[in-house]
Amino acid sequence: MAIRRRRKRGSTIQLLLMLVLLIAIVIMIILWPTPAGASAAAQRPTEQADRAIIESTLVRAGDMAPDFRVEMLDGERIVLSSLRGKVVLLNFWATWCPPCREELSHVQAEILDRFAGKDFVMLPVSRGERRETVERFIDKTGYTFPVGLDADQSIFRKYATNYIPRNFLIGADGRVIYVSVGYDEADFGEMIRKIDEALK
Repeated sequence: MAIRRRRKRGSTIQLLLMLVLLIAIVIMIILWPTPAGASAAAQRPTEQADRAIIESTLVRAGDMAPDFRVEMLDGERIVLSSLRGKVVLLNFWATWCPPCREELSHVQAEILDRFAGKDFVMLPVSRGERRETVERFIDKTGYTFPVGLDADQSIFRKYATNYIPRNFLIGADGRVIYVSVGYDEADFGEMIRKIDEALK
């Protein structure tokens, strides 16, 4: 009987010690002071990403837009320089890219319908994908705007080395007015304002 009681008391004490230790760890985690450099360290990944995006951008606002010929999904071939005199929104995207899909979902109503009948051309170019993949995506989504194909990324490489979606807003004189990378509601709104200004 005495042995059983000792064992019971020993296991109860061990359980209590473990509970106290666990509570102490939780309190330490909650109350542990944040080092002064922690916020800067937390920002480093964003700063590194921003730097990587800047370094991967080959064409910037103020530069002449490099010329190219692109085959559209419907078989038409467009040469960028033939669009001189119009404002052109060159958009690089891919079917597998969630921010690209999000951005494209706003294109018809917020860009194409808004600037219909003006000297404006939206030129979405699919980067690094086969015709069949792009066709399936367009059929599935029901998009009716024209889409260019850049399966070997030769057009994209004139403008950037990485990261999509990318937009290059090109003025009537062939110079780049505005560049954006990724999809963000505020940036998208800013791009629409820039298109509006360029068409005035």
